[in-house]
Amino acid sequence: MSSRPIIIVTGANSGVGLGICHRLLSQLSQRDPPDAHPAFNPTSEVAEVEEDGHIYPCSGLTLVMACRSINKAEAARRELYDTLDKEIAERSRKGEDDGFGGKFRRNLTIDILQVDLSQMSSVFKFCDEVRQKYPYVSHLIFNAGVIHMSGIAWFEATIELCTHFIHAVTYPSFYKQHTGEMSRDGLGWVWQSNVFGHFAMYRSLQPLLSQTPAPCSPSRVIWTSSLEAHRLYDSDDFQLTKTDHSYEGSKYQIELIATQLARREDREKNIRHFIVHPGVASTNISASKLNFFTEFFKVLTFFIARFFGSPHHTITAANAAFSAVHVTLVSISLIPLSLWASKSSSHSNGTASHSNGNGLSPSSNSPPVKFASVTDRWGNPGVLTQEIAGWNEDTEKESALLVGKCERLYQGFLEAEGRKS
Repeated sequence: MSSRPIIIVTGANSGVGLGICHRLLSQLSQRDPPDAHPAFNPTSEVAEVEEDGHIYPCSGLTLVMACRSINKAEAARRELYDTLDKEIAERSRKGEDDGFGGKFRRNLTIDILQVDLSQMSSVFKFCDEVRQKYPYVSHLIFNAGVIHMSGIAWFEATIELCTHFIHAVTYPSFYKQHTGEMSRDGLGWVWQSNVFGHFAMYRSLQPLLSQTPAPCSPSRVIWTSSLEAHRLYDSDDFQLTKTDHSYEGSKYQIELIATQLARREDREKNIRHFIVHPGVASTNISASKLNFFTEFFKVLTFFIARFFGSPHHTITAANAAFSAVHVTLVSISLIPLSLWASKSSSHSNGTASHSNGNGLSPSSNSPPVKFASVTDRWGNPGVLTQEIAGWNEDTEKESALLVGKCERLYQGFLEAEGRKS
């Protein structure tokens, strides 16, 4: 393969981001990656396309870890190399590798670039470095995210756990969040870190995404949402400084922005946008408010919920990464983009229509979807489609307005730094 994928993952040094990196390396070091197999039954809506983004078998890869902490990223990079080396050696020992894994490993480059999504100067510097180092970007995986927790309402948590256990450990309402925190740029800190920083990175790297050659084209931008994505804010407070649910609101805005971009002009610019979420994983996002015992209890409740039938409790970073890696690797014509009258395979619990290769569903009236990482009760991972909640004509108008606000802000920062749009 003459053109190898160049994949950027934000927040790649820990949690789900590191899980995505581990899973990508494990999958692409195999000639036929299992995560790239279709998860949904093809339908008559699937059309043949000249370029389908089919990147495997992949003889090499450039993986860019976009992180705030260089020290943590360097430790994570060593872990990635060591784990992959052990996995390839184990496959060879079992006679499951014909030398392909070793070839992939020799052609693997893992780079680290620093970025703080809450500072536009850092985002612009990062994008400058990307443009200098790489001729194109085949995949942008927007995983990084923050929540500014002020504490946990333990009494409410106890009541919820005792009365609605599965719901409480899937959609907890007892996490309390700070309000009003601003970034150095004068924007809502959570909003800039989760939403606008990624939007600005996408816009700055849009030319490199458009230049992705076959067979890696069309390039893909993968936005990470959440099970907790809800519109818990006023439209006038789009930077989420007045709401005490800024995390949930930011994830909802990600769904609006990504859907709007997917339905806009980018289908003509060699770019596709997709939305994924990791389910309920055990990460360090709430670690500052938990001790060893409460953290242990939290994870225990996740296992109990999964055993009693919750598909959303992925728990491990590797399982949580499944949807992002699947959407990264699978052929674009086999990715459903809206709910539709087609049956899914055993990997999915949803019904979906498939892309016709141009980034749109067969009907723009059909609700758009996000791709959820799920597991069975024994921890076997999979993916299903979930409808973007509340999508209608008003929501579509709101998504267009939101993209417009982000674009005007982006242009303003470009002008302030003396940069060309």
